[in-house]
Amino acid sequence: MREYTEKKETCGTICLKYLLFIFNFFFWLAGGAVMAVGIWTLAEKSDYISLLSSNTYMATAYILVVAGIVVMITGILGCCATFKERRNLLRVYFILLLCIFLLEIIAGILAYIYYQQFFPVSLQLSMELKQNLKETMTQKYRKEGEEGVTSAVDKLQQEFKCCGSNNASDWSESIWIKSPEAGGRKFPDSCCKTITEGCGRRDHPSNIYKEGGCITKLENFIQEHLKIIGAVGIGIACVQIFGMIFTCCLYKSLKSEPY
Repeated sequence: MREYTEKKETCGTICLKYLLFIFNFFFWLAGGAVMAVGIWTLAEKSDYISLLSSNTYMATAYILVVAGIVVMITGILGCCATFKERRNLLRVYFILLLCIFLLEIIAGILAYIYYQQFFPVSLQLSMELKQNLKETMTQKYRKEGEEGVTSAVDKLQQEFKCCGSNNASDWSESIWIKSPEAGGRKFPDSCCKTITEGCGRRDHPSNIYKEGGCITKLENFIQEHLKIIGAVGIGIACVQIFGMIFTCCLYKSLKSEPY
């Protein structure tokens, strides 16, 4: 009877080992996905982020990158701990899982705070953000030492096919447009539907993006991206709960087996 019990416990341990190994494989892949989303945000969309008045969105992206790296390392450690059947490694692995879980909660809270700060229940941008983007465009565009802002505004207007913060008329208040350096332009050339040198001089709907401003399109972009970040975080967190349960079960199983 005793031999049967020991055999049964051993079979249970083997099943837990393979379950935990499968979990770690998918956990490692998920870590790569989390890191990729964070890097994509920082590398491809950093220009847009630089136009925002808050650093919360940038902080959320950095947390995703850090969490992704830690997840991938933890996945490898989990495989080692599982096959070596070392309880001390399993303890470290469980602590890392818990830390990653807390990181994801922090990232989710930051994303929620950012969403509530700039996207209230009415789904309208606050006047503060609208005014901030308008001032950035009219006060810093083409200003010496603000090359990053200039590049970000040009990229924003071209990729989102928009002109100005609220609408194209915002550029009438631009310091650069009023200066001789503008060369008679009424808008930056990046407002043109087809960019050519000096195209901003021609004020006509067939030439300039006049329908709606960039602020609304930037709002939609951030909303969609926050949804992606939230979905990834929730997905990883749900998977981690199973991982922590499997880890505890395996730890207890190893502790109870005779040596």
